[in-house]
Amino acid sequence: MNQKELDKLSVSAIRSMCIDVVNKAKSGHPGMALGSAPILYTLFTKHLVANPNDPMWFNRDRFVLSAGHASSLLYTMLHVAGYRVSLDDLKNFRQLGSLTPGHPEWKHTSGVDATSGPLGQGIAQAVGMAMAERAVKAQYPQGKAVCDHYTYVLCGDGCLQEGISQEAISLAGHHKLNKLILFYDSNAITLDGGLGLSFSENVKMRFKASEWNVLEVNDGNDVDAIDAAISKAKTSKSKPTLIIVHTVIGYGSEKQGTCKVHGSPLGEEDGAKAKAFYGYDYPAFTIPNEVYDHFKNTFAKRGAEAYKAYNANFKVWQEAHAGAAKKLNNALNEDLSSYFKKEPVFASDNADSSRVASGKALNENYNKIPFLMGGSADVAGSVMTKITDGINFEPKTPKGRNVNWGIREFAMAAAQNGMLLHGGLKTYVGCFCVFSDYMKPAIRMAALSKLPAIYLFSHDSLAVGEDGPTHQPIEQLAMLRSIPNCDVIRPCDSRETYAAWQIALESKDHPTCLILSRQNLPLLTSKYKEVSKGAYILSKEHKHLDATIVATGSEVSLAVAAQKALLEEGIDVRVVSMPSWFSFEKQDEQYKSDVFGVSKDKVFAVEMLSSFGWHKYADHIMSVDSFGTSAPAKEAIKAYHFLTEDVVAFIKKGLAK
Repeated sequence: MNQKELDKLSVSAIRSMCIDVVNKAKSGHPGMALGSAPILYTLFTKHLVANPNDPMWFNRDRFVLSAGHASSLLYTMLHVAGYRVSLDDLKNFRQLGSLTPGHPEWKHTSGVDATSGPLGQGIAQAVGMAMAERAVKAQYPQGKAVCDHYTYVLCGDGCLQEGISQEAISLAGHHKLNKLILFYDSNAITLDGGLGLSFSENVKMRFKASEWNVLEVNDGNDVDAIDAAISKAKTSKSKPTLIIVHTVIGYGSEKQGTCKVHGSPLGEEDGAKAKAFYGYDYPAFTIPNEVYDHFKNTFAKRGAEAYKAYNANFKVWQEAHAGAAKKLNNALNEDLSSYFKKEPVFASDNADSSRVASGKALNENYNKIPFLMGGSADVAGSVMTKITDGINFEPKTPKGRNVNWGIREFAMAAAQNGMLLHGGLKTYVGCFCVFSDYMKPAIRMAALSKLPAIYLFSHDSLAVGEDGPTHQPIEQLAMLRSIPNCDVIRPCDSRETYAAWQIALESKDHPTCLILSRQNLPLLTSKYKEVSKGAYILSKEHKHLDATIVATGSEVSLAVAAQKALLEEGIDVRVVSMPSWFSFEKQDEQYKSDVFGVSKDKVFAVEMLSSFGWHKYADHIMSVDSFGTSAPAKEAIKAYHFLTEDVVAFIKKGLAK
């Protein structure tokens, strides 16, 4: 069998398997899988460097399927390439508990480098991976021995219509990420019909304007042309590359080239006709041995050789750079135990806002953790992410660890996910709390992927002041708290803020949001180690417990002031600081009961944000369930009744019921 025949047989086998996989599941998206099969076949057999025997090998090429709905294609590729994806796994596509879910999930399926599916996010994740590859390489002596690989990503028309794609494309072009290669499966079809219904821009010019190389393959079935385009893209020295591949959606189907084949199985009859069109005469779920052997002789062999060479070179590098090797080991294992030795000490008159305290904690952590990297969405001076004497991450200074993300909140968060998926870095990003709305889908993706992303959200309440309701968060905290596997910490003073930073940095399996104040906060009798429990008694009752005030952030000092005023009136209350619902819910029931000390009808929650969710802990909730107002902070707080006398009146009224 000559190479042309082998190419044809292999692509036909892959396409036929995708048909069988989707048909058996009775659901899925065969259209792009059939159209893009030659792209991934060419990439895997001729270029991609990875090792199915060690899927998490650090120096592997990364591949992201941004159009995650074409997962049947990725799973089929992983199967024939030798990953731990069996024929039975393919037969269980989209079934409960299978290793082949509807969209790819990182660390769930061997060989999947990123959770993907929400269109556009995969592009931004790949940008983050390419940034991490460059950064890690630059941060070590003779860094090519540590990290030197390509990042590939496949997208479709839908990915490029999502706004995040342009944020990410612009960012990649600005950073000259020449080892990033994006395949665009251009089939001119979306779910509702022809692309012309909703999209008419010149994609080629769009990418060129964003400082990308653009290559084009006119026939998506031309393996040689795809191969040549990838080879050329890999020679780029200063720009990322877009390879536009013109394909036919649902290639071989009677419905090819139409939206009818986008998201519905072909069915047995049309599937058989498509296989006949390919000239593929094998039973369902069959891959010829020639195809398996072909992947062993190309993909697997190339990966094994690269893996062996890398390990040999890395051993030499490790012996020559013992200190750097230790740093790298800490980074790859996310081991920060050696960086936190002492609990910080604060002056009794400390009154820093939590954003200022966060900025100080960040600078201290930045200086002692050599793989900590991040920045903000053009608000470094406000969110306090400026690093004293820090070096910016730029094309000319890739070793810099301070990232200027620009006004690209969504891409910033998704790219951070990519950096963490890549490994070798601990990362953080920041913006105003109200703009967490722009980032929510990427925060959700981090939580779903169990990534320890860190988000710094400042300007956390009505105390934003004059910027008014457009910039004063109300419902955002409830939104963030509602995300499964996402810790949200709203510290009450500098001590809790430093503790929150340590908790965030030590996380290995969930993201953390630090909710930070603009206004100054007095240092309270807070307890550093207790922050990790989510809630604790900050100020005990004097003698007899009449009620408990539970508060977060700036409202904790307000609760303490109210406690004092209530005691003068003969009402003895306890103040509980509750920086993290997430951590509190992990405590046992006895601890939870002991912290509150009273029944729910005598618990009073005080928070200058939405009441949503507080009913779980308290029957009485002092909150803000309307949008804010434009006024100086003190006037806004007064107008919304968050003064000491207001809290006192609120509690007296509740106890009188």
